[in-house]
Amino acid sequence: MGKLTKRFIEAAPAKEKAYILWDGDIPGFGVRVHPSSRKTFVLQYRIGRRSRTMSLGYTRVITPDKARGMAIAHLAAIEDNRDPLADREDHRDALSFRELAMRFDAEHIAVHLKPLTAAEYRRALKKAILPFLGRRPVAEVSREEIARFRHKYRDVPYFANRCLAILSKMFNLAELWGLRPDGSNPCRHIKKYREESRERFLSAAELRLVGQVLSEMEAERVEMPSALIAVRLLIFTGCRLREILTLKWEHVDFDAGVLNLPDSKTGAKVVYPGQPALDVLRTAARLPGNPWVVWGKKPCTHLYGLQSVWERVRARAGLNDVRIHDLRHTYASAAVAAGQGLPMIGKLLGHTQVQTTARYAHLAADPVKAAAESVSSTIANSLRGKQAGKAVVNE
Repeated sequence: MGKLTKRFIEAAPAKEKAYILWDGDIPGFGVRVHPSSRKTFVLQYRIGRRSRTMSLGYTRVITPDKARGMAIAHLAAIEDNRDPLADREDHRDALSFRELAMRFDAEHIAVHLKPLTAAEYRRALKKAILPFLGRRPVAEVSREEIARFRHKYRDVPYFANRCLAILSKMFNLAELWGLRPDGSNPCRHIKKYREESRERFLSAAELRLVGQVLSEMEAERVEMPSALIAVRLLIFTGCRLREILTLKWEHVDFDAGVLNLPDSKTGAKVVYPGQPALDVLRTAARLPGNPWVVWGKKPCTHLYGLQSVWERVRARAGLNDVRIHDLRHTYASAAVAAGQGLPMIGKLLGHTQVQTTARYAHLAADPVKAAAESVSSTIANSLRGKQAGKAVVNE
């Protein structure tokens, strides 16, 4: 067989039993094809009379050239009477969880996560995960320890579940990096706590109260104008808080009637704000030299939070149970009431997953229930000899 190429590897079919495709250039270097279609670069070699096979990494993660370089380096070590698999096992046994966390931060958090998500990961590591597992050898962390960690935070199920997701990702990468055996993730089969979904929607009457409070605050000048603009934009667009706080004037296209957001939780997206939101933007004050729509107290900055302002708005409106994010839920409920389908609502909110929009499915049934009630009531009235609410008189 010739040199293993990416195209050749991808075309290799899965069979009932795992098999290895050998490279024609480097002795002992090949690709193991598993029955599940997963493919792994491997190196088979001999130390004395003992034959050993070591995994070099998944083919979907590392390139053939990189795997080939790793194989050559290991073969050179073998020539010096060193066993690369034994070296890896010794390193794996010695590595602490804290050292894994440092590599996880440098190679995953800092590279792949957005700033807010990265901050949440680091907060969970510092507050809970590292104090519990920091000194443990990575190779020795067991499922029982993960279960005890989960139980420790049973009173805060949302936080416990987020930590469990972080741990699972860390141990998956530990396997990929050769720090634990394949399939040894101790988070497997650890169930997440049930989270109570909290969906609060403002009614039309409650929205009127919020509108009155915003008008009063604007007239009284008791809040920063940009903060009140932010609240109105959240209501009119259904955007996430950070999308509004980091909105720049250069992102606003009045001619096309859109907001071109270069970055959001789901990447770059176009927001169609509607005329009320565009009117708010047209009348908003622009500070010289400040590119942000929601400008902050310091020059050339934007507001970094809206919680305190929103707490004063909702307290004045008598709606102390309403969170800022509930304004986004309210936008979605208004879209349902207007007869928009779930796919369209997902596009309006910038959802990338159908499951995210599916939380509003029960709201979509309300207009159907109302229509069914009206139709069945009409039929029932006819059966009782009534029409349009009045008895039918036989002539």
